[in-house]
Amino acid sequence: MSEHLSQRDQLSAKQRFERVQKTPSLSSSSSGHPLLENASSDPLWLLNAAREPHCPVNPVALSNLLYVRNINRLFLEAMDTTSSFEVKPWTKDADGKSPTSGGGVMSTIRGREIEKSAVNMSLVVGDKYPSIESEYAGKPFTACGVSLICHPHNPYAPISHMNVRVLSVGEGSDKQTWIGGGGDLTPMIPQAEDTELFHNALKEACENHPLGDYPRFRDWCDEYFFIPHRNQTRGVGGIFFDYIKISDAEETQFLTLVGEAFCRAYAEILSRRLETPFTDEEKEQHLYWRGRYAEFNLVYDRGTRFGLMSGGNVEAIFGSLPPVVKW
Repeated sequence: MSEHLSQRDQLSAKQRFERVQKTPSLSSSSSGHPLLENASSDPLWLLNAAREPHCPVNPVALSNLLYVRNINRLFLEAMDTTSSFEVKPWTKDADGKSPTSGGGVMSTIRGREIEKSAVNMSLVVGDKYPSIESEYAGKPFTACGVSLICHPHNPYAPISHMNVRVLSVGEGSDKQTWIGGGGDLTPMIPQAEDTELFHNALKEACENHPLGDYPRFRDWCDEYFFIPHRNQTRGVGGIFFDYIKISDAEETQFLTLVGEAFCRAYAEILSRRLETPFTDEEKEQHLYWRGRYAEFNLVYDRGTRFGLMSGGNVEAIFGSLPPVVKW
């Protein structure tokens, strides 16, 4: 990443965005993409290989997920001149408290402008899928996904969230694989041009793949991120999709389109808002606004619940919470 980030401290937010925006997309790279040069030595790749033949993640799908993680890490780190970047691998074995095994890599970015951002990737394997659907409950499963959350310091810069995942349940001819994910924006002070940019980017990603259905996924997002006890949606939406069946690992390319559209659109929004002047009163209001985000994640979020039910890493699961919040 260093070649993309050199001298970034001398650049404005807009200039930093323009610099990192030159990163080639996965589809435009004719040979191996630079963000996947070391994929075979990544902890997630090694962990997946060690789990064979128990529902390992297909190499194509795993490469696509690694790309989504890496490009989002690159863009977020580039957008803050002061950020520190911590990468923390973890593993766990099945035990009496949790029947699942697996591991992951937590990537945490903290700085003056991006107060806290986490780009996490995990792989969990288990003998009994924790589902209430009788058709799949109790079967062997593998879940692998990338989850991102960003909490900027500036009240004018929106909170963002993105997740892409692959889930396989069963073995042999009975094995079924789904994908899920999406991205959404939670601004305290909505800006129409930011909302339009964000939605247009995700709409284009959906239109460029057969699995994409922007109108459906947009409405699904609004329904999913509704906070009943507040009687309001969490932000200005985006897209959300879950349990989309796939029969070929190549179909996970849709996840790369979503992940890349998200990071490029969000980085452009940050380039507009990170340096916007704000008052002490607006910052105080911002801390209370963050509470809405925390409430949803702790009470309603399926990813949080699945992570806890499947024995995931608690530190990584709660990495989505704001660094400072008030009620």
